[in-house]
Amino acid sequence: MSEARPFVDYYAILRVHPECDHRTLEIAYRNLAKIYHPDHPETADIDMFNAVIEAYRALKDHGKRLAYDALYSSNTGFAFSADDDILAEERTALSDADVHAEVLLYLYKRRRERAQEPGVGQYELQRMLGCTTEAFDFHAWYLKAKGLIETTDAGSLAITIAGVDHVISTSRTVAQEKLRITQFACNPGPRAWPHAAAA
Repeated sequence: MSEARPFVDYYAILRVHPECDHRTLEIAYRNLAKIYHPDHPETADIDMFNAVIEAYRALKDHGKRLAYDALYSSNTGFAFSADDDILAEERTALSDADVHAEVLLYLYKRRRERAQEPGVGQYELQRMLGCTTEAFDFHAWYLKAKGLIETTDAGSLAITIAGVDHVISTSRTVAQEKLRITQFACNPGPRAWPHAAAA
């Protein structure tokens, strides 16, 4: 039987916190892979490039990441949050929701500014998000299935009427919530005001 391979700190290689969400992981991977890629002679480092790829492959899959996290804990003593399996899924879902909102707002602005050419190329959107092709395909599928975006005749992506309504509705909700927070901060309740003394 071959000797066990020494422990490798994939989180350190990718320069991320062990409890980061999937999107943070993707962004770190893409940025570092670009820096160390052989096509960039000023910063090229083939060993680091390969290490970054290996680290991302080990962490991008949820099941593999859970297995690695157990190994990571035993080697570093790092204590992951309780119920980390559930928390990781929640972080991913919240991160996805942020991405969807970002895409819709971007496409909303594009349609407002260029009504005759509202479409944006998929590569441009993916580059803006800094995500992998697989992740972008998921986001595009979801938003299309919900009827919030569509593919134009030119093959680009554009926001639909339902998407515009969604952005407006979300913006109103956020604005109302901010107003409530501001009003509460200015007037936290009747106890903040002195009562007139009873006659």
